Amino acid sequence: MHPVEKVVSLGMGMLSATLAAALFKRVWKLASGQDDAPDADDLERGWAEILVAAAVQGAIFGLVKAAVHRAGAQTFQRRSAAEG
Repeated sequence: MHPVEKVVSLGMGMLSATLAAALFKRVWKLASGQDDAPDADDLERGWAEILVAAAVQGAIFGLVKAAVHRAGAQTFQRRSAAEG
């Protein structure tokens, strides 16, 4: 991996985390009507709510990360093919 690719990949990782966090917050608010998702150490919330929130958050983060990194990999492949 070229140094430029590493820097861009790091930036894309930060972008994907920011995008995923915003998307999760919006999905959680639509699904539950609550502004904030429960934390695992919030004893006022039940197990089911905590685990559902964690599963939804993990799925969204995984999906966004994969989509952003895949798009980046395809972009680098096309740029490499065009240069070479």
